[in-house]
Amino acid sequence: MAFVQKPQVYKTAINTVELGVGEKKVALGGATVSPLYSFDAPIANPPRVGIEITDLGLEGATKGMAEFYSGCKTLADIAKRASEAPGADFVCLKLEGADPGEENKSVEDCVAAAKEVCGAIDKPLVIEGCKNAQKDAQLFEKIAEALQGKNVLFLSAKEENYKTVGASVGLAYSQKVGAESACDINLAKQLNVLMTQLGVSPGSMVMNLGSAAAGYGFEYVASTMDRVKQAALGQSDAMLQMPVVTPVASEAWSVKEAIISEEDMPEWGDQEQRGIKMEIVTAAACLASGSDAVILKHPASVATVSALVAALM
Repeated sequence: MAFVQKPQVYKTAINTVELGVGEKKVALGGATVSPLYSFDAPIANPPRVGIEITDLGLEGATKGMAEFYSGCKTLADIAKRASEAPGADFVCLKLEGADPGEENKSVEDCVAAAKEVCGAIDKPLVIEGCKNAQKDAQLFEKIAEALQGKNVLFLSAKEENYKTVGASVGLAYSQKVGAESACDINLAKQLNVLMTQLGVSPGSMVMNLGSAAAGYGFEYVASTMDRVKQAALGQSDAMLQMPVVTPVASEAWSVKEAIISEEDMPEWGDQEQRGIKMEIVTAAACLASGSDAVILKHPASVATVSALVAALM
């Protein structure tokens, strides 16, 4: 008996959220089918791949990354080179140096760094904080003001600071806001509800549902993303129809497979290649689970994952 395909196309869609301005702006979301199910129906906006840089420049860069950024002297140089990486749809500036437990860079310094990066690229910009809720709220407010009109995405607003971040980034300066929760559909929905009650438009929001390197509790990430997408599409839950953006880089490059040297574990092979593979595998798993965009660090990872997306579309 011949196989008869029965496409599953939902009557609702993931919200479409645009980042950036001009010809190279990108749109996230818009799908009416399960993640990567382009065989059921065309996917309006394919998943996007971002490349991460930090305000600390090339500190801690692997040999391959250092070679890619060879000749870059300033943060603007690094940002421009990153934006030119094959497959990169947007640039993410991670403000690692702002962490009060590390360099504790001032808000003014971080604003200057964000303006420098934004001025050097023609692709959308994502600003990722230092994971300190209080400091991030201060950073996001001032950077959102400084980059008015650039349609920047800020990652992320959390339960501890969503009022300040939502009011400044989403309302006062009309930028895009990421709502971050920790691998729990109920927490994700609750934060989205609170943000919209504050006045932030669902069309100006994305979700960061959490991440983990593949093999390191990733089943929690995958199951949460799957439940969120099924609720958003199958149950038409408007409070879960925001696109999902997943910062993969920090997780993938912090596990032992990526940081233990070849001298310590010669049987594991080249350390940098291990990190690249971990980043690629984790990103692919996130996309299959429901991410509408992933943020990677290594140019080789960006090129590979972007090619994967293109092949599946």
